[in-house]
Amino acid sequence: MSPSILVVDDEPGIIELASAYLRRDGFTVRTARTGRRALDALATQPADLVVLDLMLPDIAGEEVCASLRRHSAVPILMLTAKSAEADRLRGLALGADDYLVKPFSPRELVARVRAILRRSGGRGQPAADLLVIDGGRLEVDLAAHEARLNGAALALTVAEFRLLAALARQPRRVFSRYDLLQAVQGPDVEGIERTVDVHVMRLRKKMDEALPGAAGYVATVYGVGYRLEESV
Repeated sequence: MSPSILVVDDEPGIIELASAYLRRDGFTVRTARTGRRALDALATQPADLVVLDLMLPDIAGEEVCASLRRHSAVPILMLTAKSAEADRLRGLALGADDYLVKPFSPRELVARVRAILRRSGGRGQPAADLLVIDGGRLEVDLAAHEARLNGAALALTVAEFRLLAALARQPRRVFSRYDLLQAVQGPDVEGIERTVDVHVMRLRKKMDEALPGAAGYVATVYGVGYRLEESV
């Protein structure tokens, strides 16, 4: 079955263009022109990825993203007419996996969607790929694309999981922000290194909510980057 994409935008031209290119590339596409319809559509039938415009007529895209993140880890590609770094970082802080600034090439949109789905699928990982930290207190299951803390699953986005997996593969190794950006986005990285700080912030928050003090697993090495501690 082909991956299902929900395109959310109130501009008919963008809806038609994005849908045409995604369908031509083999995706199943549904569309919504308001935030409320998008949330209703996803409640009825989940999607494999959401292409979400920030400027919607009823509910802001940021609110839609935040609402989804309260109960879902579905990958989100944000579309934004705002090119300022602060605006892009805010979208990532809300839980988006990537962003694309308007106007954009529809071919780039398809490429970004494919890249995010590759990162989220966990395909090709051997079933034995279970990374165990702190005597099993923290587990990162590469095959299942799932992280567990004290036995409970963490609701991580694709980017957060890939970042944690990169750190967990080599505990105590210090990774630069660029190293981690490559781990999150792949070798053809296009982004600003500060986005890593946003993903780390969200990852720490979720870990600390699941187990107070667990944010300490992800340690900052000032002036260099981050590393995963073997115990907290």
